[in-house]
Amino acid sequence: MNKVLLKSILIISVITIGIVASSNFTLTSEKLSKIEKKYGSSAKIRVELWDSMMESSKNEKILNKLKNVNDFFNKIKYKSDLSHWKKKDYWATPFEFMGTGAGDCEDYAIAKYFSLRELGVPDEKLRITYVTYKRTNSKYEQAHMVLTYYHKPGATPVVLDNINKTLKLATKRPDLKPVYSFNATGLWQAKNRGSVKVGSNNLRSWKDLMSRF
Repeated sequence: MNKVLLKSILIISVITIGIVASSNFTLTSEKLSKIEKKYGSSAKIRVELWDSMMESSKNEKILNKLKNVNDFFNKIKYKSDLSHWKKKDYWATPFEFMGTGAGDCEDYAIAKYFSLRELGVPDEKLRITYVTYKRTNSKYEQAHMVLTYYHKPGATPVVLDNINKTLKLATKRPDLKPVYSFNATGLWQAKNRGSVKVGSNNLRSWKDLMSRF
């Protein structure tokens, strides 16, 4: 297979993933009814509030979009995968997250990522970032996941987090140490300064998530 053909296939695959995710993320009356039937009336209200937030954020400036999405999802309660899904690791779709009304760190990051993509934020400006988090006055680190926004390549990103719920530049979050980051089109390895792209996103958990979207 020549390089031009391979590149074309990869581009088409990325576009297809984006179209599928976008179409499945659009709220319809039928989808809302299914959510209510599966998760109950409280879930329906949560999703309607999300839809209202999304509608009111469409024409906002980027920082307002980031804040609105971050604030909305941070109101949902935290619950570990083991307690919530009876699995060691489970990446919920945004509607599963809103439907059940609980989730862990990657669920917040994923829901924020897809909401901002739906609001027109380009994929290259967003990354779901795996970090180690160190609490104040603690010598122990824990695995954590946040969403990061880059206003331009190489810029210091803004961190959208469910622990420290205020939008902050990564340089203002010494408690976070990046390990790797990804979006729909790529995977990056963290370095001492910045990060380097190491390939496409072939994470198994991401593929499983997209299969349920």
